[in-house]
Amino acid sequence: MTKLGWAIVATVASAALFFFGTGLDPVPELAWLAPLPILLLAPRVTGAAAVACAFVAYLAGSTGSWSYFWHSLSIPRPAGIGILGGSALLFALSAGLFRWLVRRGHGLPAALAAPALWTVVLYVVSLLNPTGLVGTFMTTQADRPSIVRIAAVTGGWGVEFLVLFVPAAVAAALAPGVRGRARLSGLVVTAAVLAGLAFWSTPPLTGPTTRIALLAQGQSRWAIDVATFEGRTRVQSYVDEIGRLPDGVQAVVLPEATFAVDQVSRARLVEAFTQVARARNLDVITGVIDTTPDGRFNAALAIPPSGPPVEYRKWHTGDSPNLASGTQLAHLAGIGLMVCMDVNFADPSREYGQAGTGLVLVPASDEDVDGWVHSRTALIRGVENGFSVAWSAARGTPMLADAQGHVLADAHTGDRPFSVVVADVPLGPGKTPYARFGDWFAWLCGLVALAGIITAARRPSLSPVTTPAGQL
Repeated sequence: MTKLGWAIVATVASAALFFFGTGLDPVPELAWLAPLPILLLAPRVTGAAAVACAFVAYLAGSTGSWSYFWHSLSIPRPAGIGILGGSALLFALSAGLFRWLVRRGHGLPAALAAPALWTVVLYVVSLLNPTGLVGTFMTTQADRPSIVRIAAVTGGWGVEFLVLFVPAAVAAALAPGVRGRARLSGLVVTAAVLAGLAFWSTPPLTGPTTRIALLAQGQSRWAIDVATFEGRTRVQSYVDEIGRLPDGVQAVVLPEATFAVDQVSRARLVEAFTQVARARNLDVITGVIDTTPDGRFNAALAIPPSGPPVEYRKWHTGDSPNLASGTQLAHLAGIGLMVCMDVNFADPSREYGQAGTGLVLVPASDEDVDGWVHSRTALIRGVENGFSVAWSAARGTPMLADAQGHVLADAHTGDRPFSVVVADVPLGPGKTPYARFGDWFAWLCGLVALAGIITAARRPSLSPVTTPAGQL
């Protein structure tokens, strides 16, 4: 087969693996294989061909997400196009750096620098993007606690790096021009990392638990005004459902923006939920759009059986021009509160981890198809910072997970009048190494990527691999 034929085969194979291994409903194991055909191809063709094939493979592999980004209510269309095209370009540049290094005989630097470049650029994007970062390699592994537990030390960036490092190390070992110890070193490091993950067993957390219920109406509408007849009807329907919850529930979490309130109607909502909270001896947490003298906030309102309510105001509101942003953490009896998009960013999750918070309750609202991805983004934040997560989503995937990444219970909304998820959730330890030291691994990736570029730019340590004239 000609090099053109191999290029086509590698591109199609990677595209198919990216399609099934990433996106909104990934097969986790395929994510590790998806980069491999392109990385095997890269040193055997010209630089332009390697970059082009990598770009096409990633972009074609993301077709399952095209409709979501085109129609998303939370991500502006230009941003969605930028995410798709930018991710494909970043993978192409990572493959190009990999090729550059292995053709100069640098096997291990190639295996390290390509995923490092990918990871550090995504880190920068996470700092600049007003909607944060969701749905990358780290998310594909969210249902694999044995993998995502490293996020407690490295943050999710360690998972992001690892998923690309393994195929890069295999491809570097098989690349022409890489010989001897340079060929074996990447495989030795890969074997050591995977063996460490396999034998570092972390059982589910034990000890004191809190019985949490997630409650989401099947036909969801955004922020119904409590002062209207429809709003009062919705309040009563939730009160009735809370009354039917199993015995022993200590807190029930409703979705984001379930109600809209102002200074007058807020008191009515609090009174209605206080009554059922006292009757069932539980806390009620609901998402509200709260109009106050200080502004209009997307908030989580926690109503205990006795005592004043606690309100957390969402920090990250995306491009919503009519909503103000909160700046403070909020705890109800030591339990933290967040709202939906906040989990797309490092903070406030890391601040909760630094405070030693063991459980965070999150009213959320998604767009059906992205429910799994967004709930698992919340799970990763919990692992990073040592807290368990209660994710109550409208039009999504309500989920209860412990601080080590074990999903305790979940469901998908929309196929019944109310979705109810109940589980005993152990408190996490908080104060993980990541919560203490932050994004140190992402910065390390920046240094590794820079070192790789400098190494590639120097004179080759061995005779460079040549590509016959007239071929790719």
